[in-house]
Amino acid sequence: MPEAKHITSPTPYASSGDFLRIFHEEKHGLSRLSFLLTADQEKAQQCFVSGLEDSVKENSVFKEWARSWARRAIIQCAVRVINPRPTQEEVASRFNSSGKTPAGEPPEIAAVLELAPFERFVFVISVLEHYSEHECSILLGCSRRDVIAARLRAVQQIEMQSNFTLSRR
Repeated sequence: MPEAKHITSPTPYASSGDFLRIFHEEKHGLSRLSFLLTADQEKAQQCFVSGLEDSVKENSVFKEWARSWARRAIIQCAVRVINPRPTQEEVASRFNSSGKTPAGEPPEIAAVLELAPFERFVFVISVLEHYSEHECSILLGCSRRDVIAARLRAVQQIEMQSNFTLSRR
């Protein structure tokens, strides 16, 4: 009777190598995500590295989810570094806390960077990354109402900024 061959199927979980490959292949997009969240090159680099380290340590993520997990790791690191908190609606801040936008950024990037930290996080996570209001509120540790209000303020400010930029041309 022939001996049965043991066929090993590939693991359904992402390996450290899978995450290293993802961070290498998507370095530009993940770096841009980190920068949009932090509005600071140094902090963005710190979040990128921490996101990579956190992803490589994680060993129970399905391979199909590894890319979105890498993006989520960047978001979580940025939340830890910046700790964005909701502002009171009537005292909504118009510009980010640093007050400096890097020169040479395209107008649409500059408009996002000029948002107050909480509004910037909500805009990037909910609008650009397509997280639901519920997911966004969990990541930021706030209510869905805070997310909705911050997204509205962010969109209004970006529209005002883009109208101002267009009128200057």
